[in-house]
Amino acid sequence: MKIRLETENDYNEVENLVRNTFWNIYRPGAYEHYIVHNLRNHESFIKELAYIIEKDNKIIGHINYSKGKIIYKDKEINAIILGPISIDKEFQNKGYGTKLIKHTINIIKEKNIPFIIVVGDKKYYHRFGFETASKYNIYLEGTKEDEKSDFFMIKIFNKNKIDFKKGIFQIPIVFNVNEKDVEEFDKKFEYKERKIIKGQLTEGI
Repeated sequence: MKIRLETENDYNEVENLVRNTFWNIYRPGAYEHYIVHNLRNHESFIKELAYIIEKDNKIIGHINYSKGKIIYKDKEINAIILGPISIDKEFQNKGYGTKLIKHTINIIKEKNIPFIIVVGDKKYYHRFGFETASKYNIYLEGTKEDEKSDFFMIKIFNKNKIDFKKGIFQIPIVFNVNEKDVEEFDKKFEYKERKIIKGQLTEGI
């Protein structure tokens, strides 16, 4: 197993991985691979935190980070958000996602970045030290303050860098996806799963 930075040569394989990981999980089809594709050319993308896990020369995991903003009444600040993170379905629940997250969290901590934001499963991310962001008066844009948004979390390295006044987090605009754009994107690029059946290599879209 090897953890390394993503390179341009990995792009197609990574997008296949992301698409297959999220296919029919939260909705019919998937669009996370389209987000990953667009992020690389967007100003919010943090290239030095785009990591992959390889096993037997195959990419089995991938993680992205990007820059959003926390909007306060009198100012706005940059805030990094984790995701998407993808693990090949054959290798899920074996600790590879944990390895990717811990690896990148350590790098972020060394860079003196004060905190990380994530939108996801609270049971999963609590194990890495993420807490509900509303505890620090930070709310996800489009949600109500009186609703319990346990899926919107923050991991803090330096509480002195947190302004406890009300702040609204804006996810990078590249995460806003039009389904028709995804359909057109998928028509231009063939995503193929290669399977060995009875010793013969077959390809299916």
